Amino acid sequence: MKTNPFQQRITSEQQLRELLGYPSELVASKTIGQIDEHCRAFIAQSPMVWIGTADQSGACDVSPRGDGAGFVHVIDENHLVLPERPGNRRLDSIRNILSNPHIAILFLIPGLEETLRINGKACITRDEQLLEQMKAHGKAPLLGIGVEVEECYMHCAKAFKRSKLWEPDTWPEQKQLPSAARIIADHVRMQGVTAETVAKSLKESYEKRLY
Repeated sequence: MKTNPFQQRITSEQQLRELLGYPSELVASKTIGQIDEHCRAFIAQSPMVWIGTADQSGACDVSPRGDGAGFVHVIDENHLVLPERPGNRRLDSIRNILSNPHIAILFLIPGLEETLRINGKACITRDEQLLEQMKAHGKAPLLGIGVEVEECYMHCAKAFKRSKLWEPDTWPEQKQLPSAARIIADHVRMQGVTAETVAKSLKESYEKRLY
């Protein structure tokens, strides 16, 4: 029988507050309920977002979405839409949204350590007029993730400062990086699937099926 390594657990918010305290008045007051001009400008410069979703049972998923800066389309102060570009067809985020509309989005701008967080309710849209506005490389997405915005707020830079994520001199050398192809091959354990065949498949996908 495996031993559970987590013996001393926090089980209530009261315990949390006794240990960590409360946010400052500034932090507690920074959330707004719409996309203002500052959020719109931030989104316009963001080429990468992370979206958090969960299915009806609460099983969670976090997925990246990236494209040219401003690829997330702001419709108005209460709505935005993310283009759903071709992927691996697992559709984790999309399937989650079908059963549970709650979504969290983290917007990143390279070199900027503060991030923008937006929370709301999502749906899957096939609105041709919206999708046409997000055309890239001559191709409109087949679907979009529409979001009704409920919360917008800036997130402090501490995680990026600790990780030094945007400081190139801290990055590992290319030869030290993990091999995604080898990891996938070892995980699937399918006959005839090797790191080399996976690498070839990934290369073809990246070159021919980005849009």
